[in-house]
Amino acid sequence: MRPLPLKLAPGSDLRLSLEDLARREGIDGFVLGVVGNLTRAAFQCPGQSEPTVLEGDLEVITLNGTLSPDSVHLHLSLSDGACQVWGGHLEPGTIVQKGADVLIGVLEQNKPAAIRTATAPRLEIAVLPGCPWCSRALRLLRTLDLPHTVITVNDDSTFKSVQSRSGMGTFPQVFVDGAVIGGYDDLTTLHAAGDLEALR
Repeated sequence: MRPLPLKLAPGSDLRLSLEDLARREGIDGFVLGVVGNLTRAAFQCPGQSEPTVLEGDLEVITLNGTLSPDSVHLHLSLSDGACQVWGGHLEPGTIVQKGADVLIGVLEQNKPAAIRTATAPRLEIAVLPGCPWCSRALRLLRTLDLPHTVITVNDDSTFKSVQSRSGMGTFPQVFVDGAVIGGYDDLTTLHAAGDLEALR
């Protein structure tokens, strides 16, 4: 295992940044530790149908879990301004306040890049940090355990690139085999018809 430090700038989405890193670098590994604070935290509590969302001056206590190019599984605990501790599964929409330093342990026995390329997900989803419909779409894909690639739109150039592909100005934007199929409602329609299973 080799250590990989990651610095996240203010405004970064904590979960989506780690997903992007794992996918881009082909990383299999673990989150070993974190120091930082948040303006917004989204996390799934056991037995709840929707994520819990907190806003304010939030301090990260722990972040643990696994990373791979196909998925992440992360547990977050944090403290609010009253020193009350919260925690659950880290969800998109968790936004870094002043900065965050994350230490990742990368496993060296990664799969060859050629294997990953051959099994690249057919489904892509472009999301905006903090977008509730994007969070719901990502949660649906994770619940169904569908392989997918996440494109995080956090600057103008990425927005223009995605918009030129889709012709859409709203998010999320879902692509299958490079062709746009629409947004959240279109994704749930495909799910209701049983058509998402073909993308597994």
